[in-house]
Amino acid sequence: MSALAFTFLALMLVGPVPALLARASWPMRAPRAAIVLWQSIAVAAVLSAFSAGLAIASRLFVPGADGRPTATITSEIAALGWPLWLAYVLVFAVTLFIGARLLVAGVQVAVATRRRRAHHRMVVDLLGECRHGVSGLRVLDVAEPLAYCLPGVRSRVVLSEGTLAALNQSELAAILSHERAHLRARHDLVLEAFIAVHTAFPRFVRSGSALNAVRLLVELLADDAAVRTAGPTALARALVACASARTPKGALAAGGPTTVIRVRRLCGRPNSVWLSLAAYTTAAAVLVVPTVAVAMPWLTELHRLFLS
Repeated sequence: MSALAFTFLALMLVGPVPALLARASWPMRAPRAAIVLWQSIAVAAVLSAFSAGLAIASRLFVPGADGRPTATITSEIAALGWPLWLAYVLVFAVTLFIGARLLVAGVQVAVATRRRRAHHRMVVDLLGECRHGVSGLRVLDVAEPLAYCLPGVRSRVVLSEGTLAALNQSELAAILSHERAHLRARHDLVLEAFIAVHTAFPRFVRSGSALNAVRLLVELLADDAAVRTAGPTALARALVACASARTPKGALAAGGPTTVIRVRRLCGRPNSVWLSLAAYTTAAAVLVVPTVAVAMPWLTELHRLFLS
Protein backbone atom coordinates (compact mmCIF):
# COMPACT_ATOMS: atom_id res chain seq x y z
CA MET A 1 0.00 0.00 0.00
CA SER A 2 2.86 2.40 0.80
CA ALA A 3 4.39 1.74 -2.63
CA LEU A 4 1.09 2.48 -4.35
CA ALA A 5 0.63 5.63 -2.28
CA PHE A 6 4.13 6.89 -3.08
CA THR A 7 3.69 6.09 -6.78
CA PHE A 8 0.38 7.97 -6.88
CA LEU A 9 1.91 10.93 -5.03
CA ALA A 10 4.93 11.07 -7.35
CA LEU A 11 2.73 11.01 -10.46
CA MET A 12 0.52 13.74 -9.03
CA LEU A 13 3.50 15.94 -8.16
CA VAL A 14 5.07 15.70 -11.62
CA GLY A 15 1.83 16.03 -13.59
CA PRO A 16 -1.52 17.44 -12.40
CA VAL A 17 -0.24 19.47 -9.44
CA PRO A 18 2.31 21.50 -11.47
CA ALA A 19 -0.29 22.01 -14.21
CA LEU A 20 -2.82 23.41 -11.71
CA LEU A 21 -0.27 25.62 -9.97
CA ALA A 22 1.02 26.96 -13.29
CA ARG A 23 -2.50 28.16 -14.18
CA ALA A 24 -3.02 29.92 -10.83
CA SER A 25 -2.82 33.71 -10.70
CA TRP A 26 -1.87 34.17 -7.03
CA PRO A 27 1.91 33.50 -7.57
CA MET A 28 2.07 36.86 -9.34
CA ARG A 29 1.49 38.50 -5.92
CA ALA A 30 3.83 36.20 -3.97
CA PRO A 31 6.69 35.24 -6.33
CA ARG A 32 9.28 34.36 -3.69
CA ALA A 33 6.90 32.12 -1.75
CA ALA A 34 5.69 30.56 -5.01
CA ILE A 35 9.26 29.61 -5.93
CA VAL A 36 9.68 27.97 -2.51
CA LEU A 37 6.45 26.04 -3.13
CA TRP A 38 7.67 24.91 -6.55
CA GLN A 39 10.94 23.76 -4.98
CA SER A 40 9.06 21.81 -2.31
CA ILE A 41 6.91 20.12 -4.95
CA ALA A 42 10.01 19.14 -6.95
CA VAL A 43 11.81 17.72 -3.91
CA ALA A 44 8.67 15.90 -2.74
CA ALA A 45 8.20 14.41 -6.21
CA VAL A 46 11.76 13.05 -6.20
CA LEU A 47 11.37 11.73 -2.64
CA SER A 48 8.09 10.05 -3.51
CA ALA A 49 9.54 8.42 -6.62
CA PHE A 50 12.45 7.03 -4.61
CA SER A 51 10.16 5.96 -1.78
CA ALA A 52 7.89 4.02 -4.14
CA GLY A 53 10.84 2.10 -5.53
CA LEU A 54 12.41 1.45 -2.14
CA ALA A 55 9.10 0.38 -0.62
CA ILE A 56 8.71 -2.26 -3.34
CA ALA A 57 12.39 -3.27 -3.21
CA SER A 58 12.19 -3.71 0.57
CA ARG A 59 9.94 -6.70 -0.05
CA LEU A 60 13.11 -8.55 -1.00
CA PHE A 61 13.77 -8.80 2.74
CA VAL A 62 10.55 -10.69 3.42
CA PRO A 63 10.80 -12.95 6.49
CA GLY A 64 11.93 -16.48 5.67
CA ALA A 65 10.94 -19.78 7.28
CA ASP A 66 12.78 -18.91 10.50
CA GLY A 67 11.04 -15.54 10.78
CA ARG A 68 14.21 -13.56 10.07
CA PRO A 69 14.52 -11.28 7.02
CA THR A 70 16.01 -13.05 4.02
CA ALA A 71 19.59 -12.00 3.38
CA THR A 72 20.69 -14.04 0.35
CA ILE A 73 19.44 -14.30 -3.21
CA THR A 74 18.56 -17.96 -2.89
CA SER A 75 16.57 -17.43 0.29
CA GLU A 76 14.76 -14.47 -1.28
CA ILE A 77 13.81 -16.52 -4.34
CA ALA A 78 12.69 -19.38 -2.13
CA ALA A 79 10.43 -17.08 -0.10
CA LEU A 80 9.06 -15.00 -2.99
CA GLY A 81 9.32 -17.13 -6.11
CA TRP A 82 11.04 -16.15 -9.33
CA PRO A 83 8.35 -13.82 -10.77
CA LEU A 84 8.03 -11.61 -7.67
CA TRP A 85 11.77 -11.61 -7.04
CA LEU A 86 12.49 -10.47 -10.60
CA ALA A 87 9.80 -7.77 -10.36
CA TYR A 88 11.22 -6.39 -7.11
CA VAL A 89 14.77 -6.43 -8.45
CA LEU A 90 13.62 -4.63 -11.60
CA VAL A 91 11.90 -1.92 -9.54
CA PHE A 92 15.02 -1.50 -7.43
CA ALA A 93 17.14 -1.18 -10.59
CA VAL A 94 14.77 1.44 -12.01
CA THR A 95 14.97 3.39 -8.73
CA LEU A 96 18.76 3.38 -8.88
CA PHE A 97 18.59 4.41 -12.54
CA ILE A 98 16.36 7.39 -11.72
CA GLY A 99 18.77 8.50 -8.99
CA ALA A 100 21.76 8.16 -11.30
CA ARG A 101 19.92 9.96 -14.08
CA LEU A 102 19.10 12.85 -11.74
CA LEU A 103 22.74 13.18 -10.68
CA VAL A 104 24.00 12.96 -14.25
CA ALA A 105 21.43 15.49 -15.45
CA GLY A 106 22.46 17.92 -12.71
CA VAL A 107 26.14 17.63 -13.61
CA GLN A 108 25.48 17.90 -17.35
CA VAL A 109 23.30 20.98 -16.98
CA ALA A 110 25.81 22.67 -14.66
CA VAL A 111 28.83 21.93 -16.87
CA ALA A 112 27.14 22.83 -20.16
CA THR A 113 25.68 26.06 -18.78
CA ARG A 114 28.95 27.25 -17.28
CA ARG A 115 30.90 26.37 -20.42
CA ARG A 116 28.40 28.30 -22.54
CA ARG A 117 28.50 31.32 -20.24
CA ALA A 118 32.31 31.32 -20.09
CA HIS A 119 32.51 31.37 -23.88
CA HIS A 120 29.94 34.14 -24.17
CA ARG A 121 31.63 36.14 -21.40
CA MET A 122 34.92 35.92 -23.31
CA VAL A 123 33.21 37.24 -26.47
CA VAL A 124 31.52 40.05 -24.54
CA ASP A 125 34.80 41.07 -22.91
CA LEU A 126 36.50 41.18 -26.31
CA LEU A 127 33.76 43.07 -28.18
CA GLY A 128 32.14 45.05 -25.38
CA GLU A 129 33.21 48.33 -23.85
CA CYS A 130 33.41 49.06 -20.13
CA ARG A 131 31.64 52.36 -19.48
CA HIS A 132 32.16 54.77 -16.58
CA GLY A 133 34.56 52.34 -14.92
CA VAL A 134 31.68 50.14 -13.73
CA SER A 135 33.05 46.66 -13.03
CA GLY A 136 31.15 43.84 -14.70
CA LEU A 137 29.25 46.10 -17.13
CA ARG A 138 29.82 45.69 -20.86
CA VAL A 139 28.26 47.74 -23.67
CA LEU A 140 28.02 46.18 -27.15
CA ASP A 141 27.96 48.22 -30.35
CA VAL A 142 24.53 46.90 -31.37
CA ALA A 143 21.60 49.06 -32.49
CA GLU A 144 18.97 46.68 -31.12
CA PRO A 145 18.09 47.24 -27.43
CA LEU A 146 19.70 44.43 -25.42
CA ALA A 147 19.85 43.92 -21.67
CA TYR A 148 20.88 40.68 -20.01
CA CYS A 149 23.26 39.27 -17.44
CA LEU A 150 25.69 36.36 -17.35
CA PRO A 151 25.68 34.89 -13.81
CA GLY A 152 28.66 33.24 -12.22
CA VAL A 153 31.82 34.05 -10.29
CA ARG A 154 32.86 36.52 -13.02
CA SER A 155 29.38 37.87 -13.70
CA ARG A 156 28.58 40.41 -16.39
CA VAL A 157 25.73 42.80 -17.12
CA VAL A 158 25.48 43.37 -20.87
CA LEU A 159 23.78 46.34 -22.52
CA SER A 160 23.78 47.58 -26.09
CA GLU A 161 24.18 51.04 -27.61
CA GLY A 162 20.54 50.71 -28.64
CA THR A 163 19.55 50.31 -24.99
CA LEU A 164 21.47 53.40 -23.93
CA ALA A 165 19.89 55.41 -26.76
CA ALA A 166 16.34 54.21 -26.05
CA LEU A 167 16.25 54.59 -22.26
CA ASN A 168 16.44 57.63 -20.02
CA GLN A 169 18.34 57.65 -16.73
CA SER A 170 15.54 56.25 -14.55
CA GLU A 171 14.72 53.51 -17.08
CA LEU A 172 18.39 52.59 -17.35
CA ALA A 173 18.62 52.42 -13.54
CA ALA A 174 15.60 50.09 -13.53
CA ILE A 175 17.19 47.75 -16.08
CA LEU A 176 20.51 47.65 -14.25
CA SER A 177 18.75 46.99 -10.95
CA HIS A 178 16.77 44.17 -12.56
CA GLU A 179 19.87 42.43 -13.88
CA ARG A 180 21.88 42.94 -10.71
CA ALA A 181 19.03 41.44 -8.70
CA HIS A 182 19.40 38.27 -10.80
CA LEU A 183 23.12 38.16 -10.08
CA ARG A 184 22.80 38.97 -6.38
CA ALA A 185 20.12 36.35 -5.69
CA ARG A 186 21.72 33.72 -7.98
CA HIS A 187 18.45 33.01 -9.75
CA ASP A 188 20.45 30.98 -12.26
CA LEU A 189 21.03 28.27 -9.63
CA VAL A 190 17.29 28.01 -8.99
CA LEU A 191 16.66 27.56 -12.70
CA GLU A 192 19.46 25.01 -13.06
CA ALA A 193 17.92 22.78 -10.41
CA PHE A 194 14.56 22.78 -12.18
CA ILE A 195 16.18 22.16 -15.57
CA ALA A 196 18.03 19.17 -14.11
CA VAL A 197 14.85 17.67 -12.61
CA HIS A 198 12.95 18.35 -15.82
CA THR A 199 15.66 16.61 -17.85
CA ALA A 200 15.96 13.63 -15.50
CA PHE A 201 12.30 12.59 -15.52
CA PRO A 202 11.00 10.63 -18.54
CA ARG A 203 9.10 12.58 -21.20
CA PHE A 204 5.80 10.78 -20.61
CA VAL A 205 5.54 11.87 -16.95
CA ARG A 206 7.37 15.20 -16.76
CA SER A 207 5.72 18.56 -17.27
CA GLY A 208 7.18 21.82 -18.51
CA SER A 209 4.83 23.77 -16.26
CA ALA A 210 7.24 23.97 -13.33
CA LEU A 211 10.21 25.15 -15.38
CA ASN A 212 8.22 27.77 -17.28
CA ALA A 213 6.56 29.04 -14.11
CA VAL A 214 9.85 29.38 -12.23
CA ARG A 215 11.41 31.21 -15.17
CA LEU A 216 8.62 33.77 -14.92
CA LEU A 217 8.81 33.99 -11.11
CA VAL A 218 12.53 34.79 -11.03
CA GLU A 219 11.83 37.61 -13.47
CA LEU A 220 9.11 38.90 -11.15
CA LEU A 221 11.54 38.91 -8.23
CA ALA A 222 14.03 40.92 -10.27
CA ASP A 223 11.22 43.25 -11.32
CA ASP A 224 10.32 43.86 -7.67
CA ALA A 225 13.94 44.83 -6.95
CA ALA A 226 13.91 47.23 -9.90
CA VAL A 227 10.63 48.81 -8.76
CA ARG A 228 12.17 49.57 -5.38
CA THR A 229 15.02 51.36 -7.17
CA ALA A 230 13.31 53.25 -10.02
CA GLY A 231 9.55 52.77 -9.68
CA PRO A 232 7.06 50.79 -11.77
CA THR A 233 6.66 53.30 -14.61
CA ALA A 234 10.35 53.46 -15.47
CA LEU A 235 10.66 49.69 -15.29
CA ALA A 236 7.60 49.13 -17.50
CA ARG A 237 8.98 51.44 -20.19
CA ALA A 238 12.37 49.76 -20.04
CA LEU A 239 10.85 46.28 -20.31
CA VAL A 240 8.82 47.29 -23.36
CA ALA A 241 11.91 48.78 -25.00
CA CYS A 242 13.86 45.52 -24.54
CA ALA A 243 10.93 43.15 -25.11
CA SER A 244 11.93 41.92 -28.59
CA ALA A 245 15.62 41.38 -27.82
CA ARG A 246 17.04 37.91 -28.32
CA THR A 247 18.79 36.43 -25.30
CA PRO A 248 21.82 34.12 -25.42
CA LYS A 249 21.22 30.69 -23.95
CA GLY A 250 22.27 30.60 -20.31
CA ALA A 251 21.72 34.33 -19.77
CA LEU A 252 18.95 36.09 -17.84
CA ALA A 253 17.35 38.92 -19.82
CA ALA A 254 15.17 41.86 -18.86
CA GLY A 255 12.87 41.44 -21.85
CA GLY A 256 11.43 38.36 -23.48
CA PRO A 257 8.10 36.65 -24.18
CA THR A 258 6.74 37.30 -20.67
CA THR A 259 7.07 41.08 -20.95
CA VAL A 260 3.34 41.71 -21.42
CA ILE A 261 2.45 39.67 -18.32
CA ARG A 262 5.06 41.46 -16.24
CA VAL A 263 4.06 44.94 -17.38
CA ARG A 264 0.42 44.22 -16.56
CA ARG A 265 1.49 43.02 -13.12
CA LEU A 266 3.24 46.34 -12.47
CA CYS A 267 -0.14 48.05 -12.92
CA GLY A 268 -2.00 45.57 -10.71
CA ARG A 269 -2.29 44.86 -7.03
CA PRO A 270 0.87 44.72 -4.86
CA ASN A 271 2.39 41.60 -3.35
CA SER A 272 0.37 39.96 -0.58
CA VAL A 273 1.88 38.94 2.76
CA TRP A 274 -1.05 36.60 3.46
CA LEU A 275 -0.62 34.78 0.15
CA SER A 276 3.07 34.41 0.91
CA LEU A 277 2.37 32.95 4.36
CA ALA A 278 -0.15 30.51 2.90
CA ALA A 279 2.32 29.45 0.21
CA TYR A 280 5.15 28.95 2.73
CA THR A 281 2.86 26.85 4.93
CA THR A 282 1.78 24.72 1.99
CA ALA A 283 5.39 24.28 0.89
CA ALA A 284 6.34 23.04 4.37
CA ALA A 285 3.44 20.58 4.37
CA VAL A 286 4.24 19.31 0.87
CA LEU A 287 7.83 18.68 1.89
CA VAL A 288 7.32 17.36 5.42
CA VAL A 289 4.46 14.92 4.77
CA PRO A 290 6.30 12.72 2.21
CA THR A 291 9.46 12.86 4.32
CA VAL A 292 7.64 11.66 7.43
CA ALA A 293 5.79 9.08 5.35
CA VAL A 294 9.15 7.79 4.13
CA ALA A 295 10.80 7.74 7.55
CA MET A 296 8.04 6.25 9.71
CA PRO A 297 7.67 2.83 7.99
CA TRP A 298 11.43 2.33 8.00
CA LEU A 299 11.75 3.35 11.65
CA THR A 300 8.87 1.04 12.56
CA GLU A 301 10.44 -1.85 10.66
CA LEU A 302 13.85 -1.26 12.25
CA HIS A 303 12.21 -1.13 15.68
CA ARG A 304 10.43 -4.42 14.99
CA LEU A 305 13.61 -6.12 13.76
CA PHE A 306 15.74 -5.03 16.69
CA LEU A 307 13.13 -6.05 19.24
CA SER A 308 12.40 -9.43 17.66
